[in-house]
Amino acid sequence: MTTLADILRGIEGGVFPTPDLSISVVPAPSERELCVAAFTAHIVIAADVSPSWVAGLIPDGDLSAPLNPPFLHALEGLTGRRVNAIDQLLLAPAIADPAQRRAATEGLVELTERGHPRIERAWRYRDDVRAYLDPYGGLVLTGRGVAGRLEVALEVPEASREKGHGRRLALAARALIPPDAHIWAQVSPGNAASTRTFLAADYKPVGAEALLTRS
Repeated sequence: MTTLADILRGIEGGVFPTPDLSISVVPAPSERELCVAAFTAHIVIAADVSPSWVAGLIPDGDLSAPLNPPFLHALEGLTGRRVNAIDQLLLAPAIADPAQRRAATEGLVELTERGHPRIERAWRYRDDVRAYLDPYGGLVLTGRGVAGRLEVALEVPEASREKGHGRRLALAARALIPPDAHIWAQVSPGNAASTRTFLAADYKPVGAEALLTRS
């Protein structure tokens, strides 16, 4: 049986779901979350629901309905989850060259304490979280999130914004993961500044996602 992890690993390798205007229903990736993911002309619903239930709510060929409130509300009611966010998905490969990896992570200091609120929040949604502080007070976090994918989160202090520090942290994330890996960013569609930051660090838009969680 195809899983969400299989689909995401395929996308990391450049193989996307077939753009055939269809909907794939696959098992929920974990007890922690389920999701509805939209790719070019293909929707993936990763939840423990029946395809017939999905088909009864979504007209054939309507690929906007799965990310619209009526369907998401019905999915919330059926699963006992709530929509945590609807984000665009961006993806980038690791920086593999050793010299570039050293340059991208220069000045970062790993934080081992979990007291920072952004770190605590990351642990609610990810495993294997690692956090690094830069000399300007910025924070870059990596961890394993949906279906075990590597994810990045950034925090740039207000005084350090509009100076390229966000782009530097986004690049650093690509050097903090194994050289053969990929890393995902989830960005609110309305957060134009974050979108520009990740695009400048060579992350590519690959889809959108509604994440449903228990809390």
